[in-house]
Amino acid sequence: MNKKVISIVIAVVVVVALVVLAVMLMGNKPQEHVEGTLTDLMTKLYANIPEDELPMLANTEVTAENVEYFLGTADVQYTEALASEPMMSSIAHSVVLVRVPEDANVEEVKEKIKTNVDPVKWLCVSVDPQNVKVENRGNLVVLIMDNEKADQILENFNQL
Repeated sequence: MNKKVISIVIAVVVVVALVVLAVMLMGNKPQEHVEGTLTDLMTKLYANIPEDELPMLANTEVTAENVEYFLGTADVQYTEALASEPMMSSIAHSVVLVRVPEDANVEEVKEKIKTNVDPVKWLCVSVDPQNVKVENRGNLVVLIMDNEKADQILENFNQL
């Protein structure tokens, strides 16, 4: 009887050790994959924010021609990206969803965006640097620049 108990305990210890090792090898953060179109996901980022508290927004596909305006650099490899900005440029607000390739170094992409994005790109208005948020869920990166709603939009992103 004791041999069976010891065998079970050893088996459990081995399984736990393998799980811990797997988590450590994955960087302590399991890869998440956020499913859905960028348009649908962008809509979810504004959930629970009353329309009258947001500017009139328009979505714009991020392309090779406008990527520097939205992300501050063209030195970011991505498979698709979508920006949401006010129709009137005198309002400091920008949200960009960027889907990077599965094998991309997401931390490097986030650092490039955070380092290069211009929170004064609107010229007459700006976003306080502490309200520039760059985060990810798996291979989906979000850039949020907004002085009033950045934390709420980021919370919505984290709940995708």
